[in-house]
Amino acid sequence: MAPGWVVLFLLVGVCGALENLQTCNSSQRCMKDINTFLWEINQDKPKEYAVLMYDAFGKMGSNVEGGNVNQPGLLQQCRSAVGPGFSGQYCQVFLKQGALHYFVGVCVPDSCGEEDVKTLVLDGRLQFHSMSLVPPLPSILSNTSAQEMIMSHCLPDAPEPETSGVACMFVCCVMLAVPLAATLFTAVTRSEWSRTDPTAEFPPLNSGLNFYGTPRINGLSSSERKGSTSEENNRLSSARWCISQRSVHECLQAFSLQRTCRRVFGSSSSIPPRSYSSLNGIRVLSLLWIICGHSTQFLVISNLDNYKTWRQTVENSPVYIFTISGPVFLAVDSFLLLGGLLSARSLLKSIDKAEDKLTLGLVANYLFKRIKRIQPLHLFTMCLTISLISLLQWGPYWFPSMASMMDCKTYWWANLLLISNLLPVHEICVPWTWYLSLDFQCYATTPLLVYFYRLKRNVFAVVVGGLLLMSTVASAVTTAHLHLPVFQPSTMTSENYVLYYYVKPYTRYGPFLIGILTGIYLSAKKDQLLKHKWQAALGWFCCLSLMASLVGFAYLLKETPTYPSLPRAVYQGLHRPVWALTVTWIILACEDGYGGFINKFLSFSFWVPVSNISFACYLIHPVFIILYNGLQETPIHYTDINFMYLFLGHLVLTLVVSCALTVLVEKPFLFLKRSSK
Repeated sequence: MAPGWVVLFLLVGVCGALENLQTCNSSQRCMKDINTFLWEINQDKPKEYAVLMYDAFGKMGSNVEGGNVNQPGLLQQCRSAVGPGFSGQYCQVFLKQGALHYFVGVCVPDSCGEEDVKTLVLDGRLQFHSMSLVPPLPSILSNTSAQEMIMSHCLPDAPEPETSGVACMFVCCVMLAVPLAATLFTAVTRSEWSRTDPTAEFPPLNSGLNFYGTPRINGLSSSERKGSTSEENNRLSSARWCISQRSVHECLQAFSLQRTCRRVFGSSSSIPPRSYSSLNGIRVLSLLWIICGHSTQFLVISNLDNYKTWRQTVENSPVYIFTISGPVFLAVDSFLLLGGLLSARSLLKSIDKAEDKLTLGLVANYLFKRIKRIQPLHLFTMCLTISLISLLQWGPYWFPSMASMMDCKTYWWANLLLISNLLPVHEICVPWTWYLSLDFQCYATTPLLVYFYRLKRNVFAVVVGGLLLMSTVASAVTTAHLHLPVFQPSTMTSENYVLYYYVKPYTRYGPFLIGILTGIYLSAKKDQLLKHKWQAALGWFCCLSLMASLVGFAYLLKETPTYPSLPRAVYQGLHRPVWALTVTWIILACEDGYGGFINKFLSFSFWVPVSNISFACYLIHPVFIILYNGLQETPIHYTDINFMYLFLGHLVLTLVVSCALTVLVEKPFLFLKRSSK
């Protein structure tokens, strides 16, 4: 055994020596190429490649005080430089200088690795005429001139396709290919059908016809019922084949664009029968509010050259309520309210169909239908995001998305199980999908509450009151204990806000619970709640006053406290349920005929098709925002007009692509389920 161990140690030593030798040779080549580049740029007439590389270095710009601290340089120009035996490689060095954190883009030979770049910067070897190419910020802009290196990162010219990215792209292609193939099959079948009998109509699903259009009796066509007893086995075999062919035909029809487009855009409402048409307007307006907020939020986090100016502007004026100032994401609570309302209605309707029985099988089917409703498009979006991040060429501001890809490699299962919001926020794959996990967790509580409602009203009232109280107290205590802010721009500097409050079911359950109560009331009510105009007038006054107060108090309490703050704790605990109550009032007033012009506006037919694709809009719009930000080579300057155009651009792309994803990915699974009943 001893000689074997000796050989093993020798092999390990040789391998280590070879690795060190390779690293050493790489560093030596890097130093040689760096010296060539530095010698060239210090000449009176340097060569073009050296000028391009020098010009591609990040340099300090104006308005550092306003937030323009990052120095990205020019990525594409760096990559276009070709020197004697090397090409330009774009890298970023992340530095800390006093209280300021920033990155600088550097252009070095492609023979240099990230450790070489750190050494070059720390040792001050990158110099032009005895001046550093990565100088510290002037002392007048920072309280110290000492730079601290945090990390370095180099972006390859062409990222190597990762297995996860390729696999995810394959999944996306398959999910899109199936409905397209079904569309082609349906078109060809219709053509054949029309050619056989031009006067016949193409049979819909569950039409009672076999695959060839022959009428069936007790599962068999009339032609199949003819014949002697000796032919019984052949007849049954033929019948089974026809039935299996019909099942395949039904599946393909369910996935075809002919059927999905007609059902998505041809329906009069996105809400089931006895529809509450005001819900369409509320849903779409809430969606627009969220898209507008995300269009701003994703920019100000990483690549805004006047972040302080933006923050000072939006924090002090309620005019900017739609661009992450104040409680902009109250729109999420509107979605939770609608989710609770529709979940209660759906379950109560299923119970009625099951002869007034709430069984475990019915509950399991209820939850399974929800999973089929959200998971296909959810998983498609997750795969699309991973593949884009993995396969596309990155820009200087792509680094926030790289962490998301790493999280997806490790925590993809949390999205599959719909528990991603229970993970630390920095570990969530495709971060904006936390809402789907929260929504499903709340959705799973509906059967239990409906059970208590049907069991005994007093017990139901105690359970509902206890849950609402616990959610309110949990929000207030968490806010007071962790000194959380209530004003949205401040939350971007408070990880605890998202980690312990914003995405958790125990702090966000209140609006969904109010939605369940609203759904139960609307399903059971036999008379109008409002019987006099003065009641409606008083209700509208209270509703609008509360909405304005919620926005106003957010501005009064905008500063992040350094101590347990009772006003902020009370506001945090109450403002989301109160918002849900105000939206509930709007729904009830519109249903009782006291909505006036607000009901006409919310029930406008234009909202219906947008409401039908709202789920796809929510999932896909951050992808466009991330792509836009990640492909930028220079920082974006905040002005109202710039941000308005960005929002409109993201919105148009979102609507167009969401139409396609709704009919190709989301709806076919729902229609397939219905056709197979």
